[in-house]
Amino acid sequence: MTLRDAKEKEEAMEMQHRIGWLRSLVPFLLVVAVAVGGCRNQSNRGAEKLAEDSSAAQELDTNLAFNNITLEEADEQGRVLWKVRAAQAIYTPDQQTAKVKSPTGQLYQDGKPIYRIQAREGEILKSGERILLRGEVVATDTESGAVLRADRLEWQPKQDVLMLKGNLRGSHPKIKLSAEQGKLLNKQRRAELTGKVNAVTEDPKLRLQTEHVIWDLKNEKVMADRPVQVQRLQGDKATDQATANQAEVDLIKKTAHLKQNAQLTILDPPLQISGNSLIWNVDQQTLVADQPITTVHRQQQITIRSNRGRMELKPQIAYFNGNVNATAQNQSKLTANDLTWKVDSQEVTATGDVVYVQPDPPATLRGAKAVGKLQNRTVVVSGGRVVTEIVPQQDLVPGS
Repeated sequence: MTLRDAKEKEEAMEMQHRIGWLRSLVPFLLVVAVAVGGCRNQSNRGAEKLAEDSSAAQELDTNLAFNNITLEEADEQGRVLWKVRAAQAIYTPDQQTAKVKSPTGQLYQDGKPIYRIQAREGEILKSGERILLRGEVVATDTESGAVLRADRLEWQPKQDVLMLKGNLRGSHPKIKLSAEQGKLLNKQRRAELTGKVNAVTEDPKLRLQTEHVIWDLKNEKVMADRPVQVQRLQGDKATDQATANQAEVDLIKKTAHLKQNAQLTILDPPLQISGNSLIWNVDQQTLVADQPITTVHRQQQITIRSNRGRMELKPQIAYFNGNVNATAQNQSKLTANDLTWKVDSQEVTATGDVVYVQPDPPATLRGAKAVGKLQNRTVVVSGGRVVTEIVPQQDLVPGS
């Protein structure tokens, strides 16, 4: 056998092996995975990668080019950090960079796959500490099934951060969203979206528009910690809508908790409700305020303030508790400890330290209970010792 024949035989045998860049020669490990297992080459050619169906590596200037290659990186315990398949990879040893075309693969944590990824092109940088993907990026969360699409992706395995930028769109069985950019923190099971965020939840059917959203995948909550607009949707049409400095949508309880300067506008009945804590159950059509609340009937111009309140929007009944103060457009006023308001009939029932005041004719009534309609000035005060104060009109006072 000639020396040339021996050399060719040796190269042919090498093509059947799985050959990696050794850590002692190259700061990061890029392992060529072949369809049939092989063994690691022990030669001192420390920068050569082959795949069973790939062409032989070609050295172009200082770059190494590979076709149909699988690259992967492992941690100190030998657990896979990521695995990327590419139609082509070009490795630059001095820059410790591998540029890949048509990459697809999986990103791992604690040895388990957490994301599936694909893109048009990308780079693997600095010992595999960063992976950059560009063009038609798709990242799928393997646990929740959430699919995120963007123009660019960056994966930092040691920091547990997956960042997506540019035209971000996301879909999940319970929510669809869009934003300028976002990041996923797998250990915390949390996603953060920033910039012109538009999120539509499926049940309850709500749309959130704000500048920053935190999506708690584990507890199925969507939280806005900046001024936010929330709309209830029927089909694609917005009906009831709210604004607040903060909001939290619980996809399990089907509630929206509006916080700080919250204002909810209900279409039917025509109510405007404001407070610093409004818990809106969209599915059951109820509203609970555990802090001071102001309610205005936009047509009847009746305003009711209280320390706490609860509304059933379907039967249109509202319950107010603590320092209740109700005022009608005709300046009739009713104060009490508790008040029940039948919104459709405008009838009120007040109990506890009731005081009713009307300007024309001027009168003040005090008692334990009051029933009536403020806008008609037909209020009956009863219970205990009722005290009535009638103020005569000025033109009836003697000597006037």
